[in-house]
Amino acid sequence: MLTPLPAAVRAAARGLVGAMAMTGVRTFTESAGILVESPPEAIVAEHAPQKLRRLGEGHRTAITELCHWAFGAAGGAMFSALPQPLRKHPLTGPAYGLAIWLSFEIGLAPLLGLQHAKAQRPVSRAVLALDHIMYGIVVAGHLAPEQSPSLHRRSRSHRFARLTAPPTRRRSAA
Repeated sequence: MLTPLPAAVRAAARGLVGAMAMTGVRTFTESAGILVESPPEAIVAEHAPQKLRRLGEGHRTAITELCHWAFGAAGGAMFSALPQPLRKHPLTGPAYGLAIWLSFEIGLAPLLGLQHAKAQRPVSRAVLALDHIMYGIVVAGHLAPEQSPSLHRRSRSHRFARLTAPPTRRRSAA
């Protein structure tokens, strides 16, 4: 069994990768005109300190993405705190991602009074929901499941034994 810290670190790494994948989806959907402004961009535009808002667009975008990735990593680490049987269920990851999106849509966006949330089209909301479902799938690790520790140790020791064993001679069939 793995200790809690490595599990949380792995889950945080998956959260980071999931948030980075979301960046790719959002870049595509914004370029295609499906999404006008992402939630992280809206938060920065309406609530970031003036110092950040005065930066050039490239720097502001880079800082916004770094913050989103950090938030994604934190979300991944929090996923690791769920009970293991729940984490292993195939629907938990997508539900977790969707819950994060819904908590933003229903809770944080209205609390912050974000214009972005009020003006979103149904297609944009659907894209963001799917984006978060993808995040949850990545965080749950179902796309690239881990080997069980005993299998991993056995296969490693088997490879080592094969590499260090003296060569065997085959008898010729005479």
